[in-house]
Amino acid sequence: MSQRIPLPLLANLPFVEDLYVEFLRDPASVSPEWRDYFKDVGNDGDRLMALRRGPSRPPKSLFDPERGGVSETGTSQLARDTIVGQQARVSQLVHAYLVRGHMAAAIDPLELPRPVHPELDPAFHGFTEHDLDGRFYTHGTAGADFLTLREILDRLRAAYCGSIGSQFMHIDDPKRRVWVRERMERPENHAGLKRQEQIRILTRLTDAVIFEEFIQQKYPGAKSFSLEGAESLIPLLDLAIETAGGHGVEEIVLAMAHRGRLNVLANIVGKRPREIFHEFENVIDPLRDGRGDVKYHLGHSRDWLTASGRTVHLSLCFNPSHLEFVNPVALGRIRAKQDRTGDPTRARRMAFLIHGDASFAGEGVVQESLNLSRLEGYRTGGTLHVVVNNQIGFTTSPEDGRSSHYATDVAKMLQIPIFHVNGEDPEAVARVVRLAMDFRRAFHSDVVIDMYCFRRRGHNEGDEPAFTQPLMYGVIDKRRPLREYYLGHLLRLGEVDRDEADRIAMERRRELEHDLTEARSHTYLPLREKSTGIWAGYHGGLDGDAEDIGSGVERGRLTALMETLTRLPEGFHPHAKIAQWLERRREMATGARHLDWSAGEALAFATLAVEGHRVRVSGQDTSRGTFSQRHAILHDTEDGRMYVPLQHLAADQAPVEIYNSPLSEAGVLGFEYGYSLDCPNGLVLWEAQFGDFVNAAQVIIDQFLVSAEEKWRRLSGLVLLLPHGFEGQGPEHSSARLERFLELAVNDNIQVVNPTTPAQYFHVLRRQVLRRWRKPLIVMTPKSLLRHPQAISTLEDLAQGRFRRILFDRTVKPEQVRRVLLCSGKVYYDLVGLRDELKRDDVAILRLEQLYPLQDAELREGLASYPSKAAVVWVQEEPANMGAWRYLFARFGERLMNTWSFSAVCRPASASPATGWHDLHKIEQQKLLKAAFDVH
Repeated sequence: MSQRIPLPLLANLPFVEDLYVEFLRDPASVSPEWRDYFKDVGNDGDRLMALRRGPSRPPKSLFDPERGGVSETGTSQLARDTIVGQQARVSQLVHAYLVRGHMAAAIDPLELPRPVHPELDPAFHGFTEHDLDGRFYTHGTAGADFLTLREILDRLRAAYCGSIGSQFMHIDDPKRRVWVRERMERPENHAGLKRQEQIRILTRLTDAVIFEEFIQQKYPGAKSFSLEGAESLIPLLDLAIETAGGHGVEEIVLAMAHRGRLNVLANIVGKRPREIFHEFENVIDPLRDGRGDVKYHLGHSRDWLTASGRTVHLSLCFNPSHLEFVNPVALGRIRAKQDRTGDPTRARRMAFLIHGDASFAGEGVVQESLNLSRLEGYRTGGTLHVVVNNQIGFTTSPEDGRSSHYATDVAKMLQIPIFHVNGEDPEAVARVVRLAMDFRRAFHSDVVIDMYCFRRRGHNEGDEPAFTQPLMYGVIDKRRPLREYYLGHLLRLGEVDRDEADRIAMERRRELEHDLTEARSHTYLPLREKSTGIWAGYHGGLDGDAEDIGSGVERGRLTALMETLTRLPEGFHPHAKIAQWLERRREMATGARHLDWSAGEALAFATLAVEGHRVRVSGQDTSRGTFSQRHAILHDTEDGRMYVPLQHLAADQAPVEIYNSPLSEAGVLGFEYGYSLDCPNGLVLWEAQFGDFVNAAQVIIDQFLVSAEEKWRRLSGLVLLLPHGFEGQGPEHSSARLERFLELAVNDNIQVVNPTTPAQYFHVLRRQVLRRWRKPLIVMTPKSLLRHPQAISTLEDLAQGRFRRILFDRTVKPEQVRRVLLCSGKVYYDLVGLRDELKRDDVAILRLEQLYPLQDAELREGLASYPSKAAVVWVQEEPANMGAWRYLFARFGERLMNTWSFSAVCRPASASPATGWHDLHKIEQQKLLKAAFDVH
């Protein structure tokens, strides 16, 4: 029987000819299949050449079904070209299904019209009905080598056009592509589930549906942001947690917006329904702390026991209505948990992020968060992203809300698969969960499930969606609850009987009725959370509750640490200027040179690390410092290796991590805030490149940082380093918007400081960790003061004392003072310079190093030695409508402490913080300084 050339190589006959030459030279050099073929061809190769030329007339058929391939005999050049061309077109058709099969997948439960790509039609590739029974090479489709075109199409459609549509051909890594393709084309990926799995899905769907029905019945019209139309989210999460437990995951942090949150709280995260019902009853808790938040923003935690007996701790993050901004917070929490518990492979803890379709496509923080996933300082080993795709925003349709085909297209930046699934096919949802979780485990990478569903009601229960989407809601109104559809499916299969299903539903309703009765009882009191676990012993509350601790460090230890910070590994070649910088630090270690700002910071980090406190700093250009002041990571000029002196202080030191962040504010600040939530014992800092850029992260500040304690009783010790100061660098490089933080400051919720010496900076950083009082710390850090000859400290300043909220003036005699200048930050040194120039001994200059919380008693004590007739003047570089002036004037009025007249010297009120002309800045600055001394 004559051999036939495999069709993939028939399209490249020159390759066959070269292979034949190799066979003639050494038959063992080719594979056994080709060796047998060439023996059949004959040693002279005439038949191979004849095959290249083609026979004199075409056969009756291009296909030989009995032999399972293309006939070797009797084809003309035209016929041969037709054979080769058809195989090439089959290859194109297969590729089209791999790339675009998802566009024909049955993923929309509403079956709304959606375009199908023409490349998925065999006719597009020139095939007719006559061609469907011809056999072709499959390119590995479904594990077969040769199939009829009809069989190839059937398998491709089963794999890629069912209830699951997959996007994976954009991935550059062939291993990942092959992995996804192999899993998608497995027969078991389309087979039915076992009865035990089906009953579990039915039970979880029942939990979800009955809970929503119960809420609507008992609290009609109340906002709950129901999960109706997307109930498959509950069995999805259930199976994802079970699968994660089987993969060795011990802890999961979940984050989601408000839609379906109550259902997830009750049926996944373990919050008792009675607690939720109590919140619907609007009963004010007389023992509450803070003002609280709406019920669909709250979080909860529990231990989940998997079917295999493993325990997985679940924690659902608190979240504001700003939808996706919780994403980086959850990621930061997971990273902190991994770091704290020693999980270097990042396999035992992970995040589930639940998104909405409109917000996933629309919110920029989504891209910022995705971008963190593969970065060394922020990676967490892979996140499960679940998009609850309602196919609508508030009232906005997809065509008005995004430019991309899918809401999830932004995730293609990560080189990860995106699985679209019909949310009304619970078994497909179950299969896609396993697929996604297995991918995460195999590649330690993010993965996305885009669950198509719908929103049965409007944006909230009082909203009428048919005003703007009448056709869509005409379809939705005709649909029965998903549980009924799935139950009907199981009844038809004979896997469950009606009585069994009814018992499940009745039991759920009975449990909810019992919880409602308890919630409405006059004796019921909701559970009150206490600080436990890693937060035990830490507290918030008022400034008066904070401990008064010393933060000094023995001088000998400071010297030893500074010397250690200057040592380099043998053979390390620093930059010449870095070598000089290290030499200056050696002089600081001995006391021969005063400490500058970066030295004070380095010693704060070092002393905390050797005392067992983790230090983590991240931000744009943080390792070197925006102003080339920090140099925390040194680079060898010859081989590029890096060395971090802060990581080589002592064998038992705590970790010190310094990370350059991506060019992102909201995402990175959210991540570091989340990290601080699970690292109460460490110093966690985020640094802005310039303080002005912090406004790009305002949502994180407003919705989390300053308000979390009052809304959710959640504490954080995060430190923000915001370079601030007017030095003629223009509107975007002058102001960290001090006024905004002071406007948000109330009930001692944050700390705002503007230190003016390295020692003050050293002490405030150490105080932040050593006290058990946990509040975010906002530091207005300097620029020009980094190298100012007067902004210096001694080792003794670091060894003695503590952070001083107010620095008093000891250089003038109090009884001679006629004018007291109050100020904060860099302007102090300008004022001292002019006072010296004017030889004014009747002017005292006091520094408010801590602007909030501000203790009136301490300020009064500092002013008490000055005559009551002395004028107290607040001096700031910022315009009058910015900076601290309005905050101080609102607090004290025109008479400070009802004793001293109180006024201000500022730049004129302005919409822009600073001028863009350096010469004009100098003119303004001189005018401001002279006005402070009442010099005209």
